[in-house]
Amino acid sequence: MRNHSCRVHFATLRGVPAVVLENELLRITVLLHGGHVVEFNHKPRDLDYVWLSPRGGWPVPPSDDFFDTYPGGWQEVLPNGGAPAAYRGAAMAQHGEAAGLPWDCAVVANDPAEVAVRLTVRTRRMPYRVSKVLRLRSGVARLEAAETLTNESAVAVHAMWGQHFAYGAPFLVPGARIALPPGITVIPHETTLNPPRRAVAAGGPYPWPVVPTPDGGSVDLSVVPAPGSPSDVLYLTGFTEGWYELRRPDAGPGVRVEWDAAVLPYLWMWHEFGDTTDYPWWGQAYVAGLEPFSSYPTNGLPDAVANGTALSLPPSSSKELTWAVEVLP
Repeated sequence: MRNHSCRVHFATLRGVPAVVLENELLRITVLLHGGHVVEFNHKPRDLDYVWLSPRGGWPVPPSDDFFDTYPGGWQEVLPNGGAPAAYRGAAMAQHGEAAGLPWDCAVVANDPAEVAVRLTVRTRRMPYRVSKVLRLRSGVARLEAAETLTNESAVAVHAMWGQHFAYGAPFLVPGARIALPPGITVIPHETTLNPPRRAVAAGGPYPWPVVPTPDGGSVDLSVVPAPGSPSDVLYLTGFTEGWYELRRPDAGPGVRVEWDAAVLPYLWMWHEFGDTTDYPWWGQAYVAGLEPFSSYPTNGLPDAVANGTALSLPPSSSKELTWAVEVLP
């Protein structure tokens, strides 16, 4: 037990087991039911970057409805991205299954220089196992992750795999800026599942960041808009390097996310700024999601298989993924 440098301990939050990783700069809390990161707090500023749902969802008791138990935060999306869907006889919920299952947790490093835990889960409706090591080093405001996704069956299967990073108060404010590598294009989401008002006109792809709006105007997607702005889901592509930065206005504090773009070549951009006044947000959400993903669209795995973007894992095979989240001064 330490109260300085790097440390790790277990806790219970509202009846849900959790693991907490800390160093001098960061405190990170992960719920072990669902693997949700519900705190990414930069301690010198007491500034949390994670968005938490205004509806107070919590992953216990379990539910087949993702939104009933969605606490907000950051989570693994696997093997279905977006809307409920059926794949080869397996019915999957919104963003199912990994975010709705209990994860095992083992401490793999625990000394003043670094702490690390290994989280593991097996999906129940598809033959996947995920192993994820989260690591925090002394004196560095950076969370590092190394993951392995394994198909444990003797048949080839598909998957959508994503990291669902959602940013909200107190970090996210109007005027925050999003920076991306050069050469990125924007693919609008084409589905009747969209809210009535959309931020970006149908068609495309469009070059990042200034894109047309449905009313014939334009919008700069690199600037986080004011509350009440239209909702949308967009897909960004063209990543030869996987990174983005999200920073408060006037060079304020920010965050940089890095990932292996060879595994997750898309970035989903989810905008919910209070314009959805029906279920599930009731006008209460102000959140920006910037989510590295293997595939698109958010209609579910069958559509990703159809458009050729779904991951395909041969029998008894694995894929490796690394990602990191770092606080920018």
